[in-house]
Amino acid sequence: MTGSRVVALGHYQPARVLTNEDLAAVVDTNDEWIRSRVGIKTRHIAGPEEPVDELAFQAAGKALANAGLSPDDIDLVLVATSTAIDRSPNMAARVAAKLGMRSAPAVMDLNVVCSGFTHALATADHAIRAGSATRALVIGSDKMTEITDWTDRTTCVLTGDGAGAAVVEASDEPGIGPVLWGSVPEMGHVVRIEGSPPVFAQEGQSVYRWTISQLPALARKACEKAGVTPEELAGVVLHQANLRIIEPLASKIGAVNAVVARDVVDSGNTSAGSIPMALSKLVERGEIPSGAPVLLFGFGGNLSYAGQVIRCP
Repeated sequence: MTGSRVVALGHYQPARVLTNEDLAAVVDTNDEWIRSRVGIKTRHIAGPEEPVDELAFQAAGKALANAGLSPDDIDLVLVATSTAIDRSPNMAARVAAKLGMRSAPAVMDLNVVCSGFTHALATADHAIRAGSATRALVIGSDKMTEITDWTDRTTCVLTGDGAGAAVVEASDEPGIGPVLWGSVPEMGHVVRIEGSPPVFAQEGQSVYRWTISQLPALARKACEKAGVTPEELAGVVLHQANLRIIEPLASKIGAVNAVVARDVVDSGNTSAGSIPMALSKLVERGEIPSGAPVLLFGFGGNLSYAGQVIRCP
């Protein structure tokens, strides 16, 4: 095999929905203020019975079902998350146990915050290309509301909970392009999850300026590495951070023929869960043809970024 491909996707969101009107009852904000600044209408909130691994497990089960596979067909489980409170067993091991895997899979968590899923997808692709794995379950799962400061109106309006998962397997024809990844370590402080208990905080204007000025060129470079022009893209799935970031970025990338994911409007910022969840919904609705090129690009915490062009399952 000379590469790997995504063969199926799945996503999961908690049932409880928090509206802008609900938020206005607990913090000094309103629907117009939230929509005009971040473009979010609603977000989903997980209860105490839905920790990070439960969200991941639900999304993983759907991805496996969509692939027509059993848990024992998987030999690598990767979970991208930055909101797991427990350290061990890690989230990947817990998901494997919940799925009843008897295949002795390798189990790893990756914490690259909002770009975690695209980092994990690249890691799975590399492992399969190297012969270390044959079929991987790659999950982005975050419970952002558990680390949210509900008195800070600049951040509490952003966060939501959810997970998305992809099944990746070896392929004669590469369906996952080369990753472009990196970070800006000296600016890592602009997005933080720190303290005990941990709390999410960010310097919103710094994040906005960096993404708008730097990411278009990086995204175009990811396309170049895949041998695809922005005009050829059928879909663009950026980290669902803020609609006021997503829309100008998509325009600056030059993907004039692409469907642009705007799941942030209904789901909020779900960190590592945002890209696989948004992509899964686009595929479920049939908005991107199978085999068409789609740019995935994550960015955020650590000012880390990772992007690749994949072929839509």
